[in-house]
Amino acid sequence: MRRFLNYLRFLAAVQLLPALESGEETLVGGQAVLEGVMMRSPHAWAIACRKPSGEVVTMTEPLERPSEKHKWMAWPIVRGVMTLGYAMTLGYRALRFSANVAIEDIIDEGSEKKHVATAASAVPPAQSAADSSKSAGREKAATVSSWLAAVNIVISIAFFIFMYKYIPLLAATELKKIDPALGGRVIFNLIDGAIRLALFLLFIWGVSLWKDIRRVYEYHGAEHKTVFAFEDGKPLEAAEVQKYSTFHPRCGTSFLMTVMLISIGFYMLIPYTTFWARFASRIVLLPVIAGISYEIIRFAAKHRGSLFALMTAPGLWLQRITTKPPSDEQAQCAIVALDKAMSLEKERGGELVIA
Repeated sequence: MRRFLNYLRFLAAVQLLPALESGEETLVGGQAVLEGVMMRSPHAWAIACRKPSGEVVTMTEPLERPSEKHKWMAWPIVRGVMTLGYAMTLGYRALRFSANVAIEDIIDEGSEKKHVATAASAVPPAQSAADSSKSAGREKAATVSSWLAAVNIVISIAFFIFMYKYIPLLAATELKKIDPALGGRVIFNLIDGAIRLALFLLFIWGVSLWKDIRRVYEYHGAEHKTVFAFEDGKPLEAAEVQKYSTFHPRCGTSFLMTVMLISIGFYMLIPYTTFWARFASRIVLLPVIAGISYEIIRFAAKHRGSLFALMTAPGLWLQRITTKPPSDEQAQCAIVALDKAMSLEKERGGELVIA
């Protein structure tokens, strides 16, 4: 039962992935995962997850910036799509790692109970069985996450298209049938956008009522506080990190809110009037809207007094839901992850390290 609940928690976190990660390759950023935090710099990333026992499990790995290998990936708008896709891939890998840690802990608990039941056996064989069980548990966890990854990719894409493209468009179309006056291009897309935004806010708020996801939001706050402290040149200590805000302008929540708002204006420019033509155009335009939203977020983060910064304000307001004040232990997890990433960043590469 506990393993099943962990799968549900993982599935919910996957749906929240765009809101939890920071898609910026030129600056330090991160993402909340299950009972932990992933941090990344331009050339390294690290994850730190805390087990119920208090042990912090970490993993670090070097990164290659896509734009350094392919110059065209650094072009405006294009860089947004490529960087966000890359960040989502890393974010998903980080979530899988954290899910594996949780599953391994469950398997270890079961193994310990089994060994207690056979305590009358000789000590050396029992110890050997424990080591074998732990190794098998890690392999099983990795296997489970592998097939779960494929299933969740399909589910996530289907969920996004159905929830934020199909349902709002269908609802607006049905309302137009009731009152033809609602069929004008401007009013129709305003209604479509309002329904899409309402569904998004309802989902973000609804999952926040789940205790496990609320803890993910707390780790999200820890990630933001730690990045703020790092950017301010302060010592990476829990007491210092806790002084900062949980609201960060480069958060994925701000990006998603910007996408939601900008898409309303974009769809008003589409001349199609049939349901399926409108539906197809919404899917085709998504990369363009995402790329432009990325540029707005990027500009707003550097020019806080600009008009574009005002456009990102709703995303900062929404972080009142997607970020929560973390405990010192949660802040420490974020600090460990950033320390690991920055150590590897200074080395500019290295072998996979699992601690």
